[in-house]
Amino acid sequence: MTGSTTATPSEAGFAGELAFSLGLAVRAGEVLMAHYERLEQIDYKSARDVVTEADHLSEALILDAIRARYPDDAILAEESGEHRAVAGEAPTSGKGRVWIVDPLDGTREFGEPGRTDWAVHCALAIDGIVVAGAVALPAQELVLGTDNPPVVPAIVERPLRVVTSRTRRPYASVLVADALGAELVPMGSAGAKAMAVVKGEVDAYAHAGGMYEWDSAAPVAVAEAAGLHASRLDGSPLRYNDRDPWLPDLLICRPELAATCLAALR
Repeated sequence: MTGSTTATPSEAGFAGELAFSLGLAVRAGEVLMAHYERLEQIDYKSARDVVTEADHLSEALILDAIRARYPDDAILAEESGEHRAVAGEAPTSGKGRVWIVDPLDGTREFGEPGRTDWAVHCALAIDGIVVAGAVALPAQELVLGTDNPPVVPAIVERPLRVVTSRTRRPYASVLVADALGAELVPMGSAGAKAMAVVKGEVDAYAHAGGMYEWDSAAPVAVAEAAGLHASRLDGSPLRYNDRDPWLPDLLICRPELAATCLAALR
């Protein structure tokens, strides 16, 4: 598969890490849902405080669990925004084991009662390759992992769809939609967008505006495990645990659409 960044978990022997990432995403989602259910009863200013508190509590739960279970692994977390060794050693990049996590992907959507397009990401990368990961969509009561991803449903009697930002129309998604003759579907967080491709609700997700590694590591792992194409917009592989956690662009799509999408983006 072009641009593949994941090892096959059953071959690589990461069953423990897979189960851990799934459980962690579920537990963090439960923390978030407890706060999410409060948002309908409070005003906008108070809601911002609840979102911030939920984000921090979710990350604290995730980091504490990783430290307890894998004390020698490094962590790259959304709130901390930096590589750090759990055991207090000097940060490293590019090599070794690092957990890449986003405790709340889509804070804007989380802060709007009734929206379900926000997520929790938990992934393990080894030597720059994601080997295990899980994405929880708590408001959809769904968690997807690299151990048993769903079979992407076939397209039946509907036009092709390309997922795009709710608040703007990035040129990458427009180029891909034009090339495929597809509809644009607005959606919130990066994890929700990627999982919409996995679930067969849309057919491609192209992003050129830049994101951080924690925005895509777990979604890419799950997408690839489900048999989807995932790469940079030029078709090159996605690599993780780089010294700079900024990731310029991303394409996730049905494999049969990859050549058309990549040609449109070059």
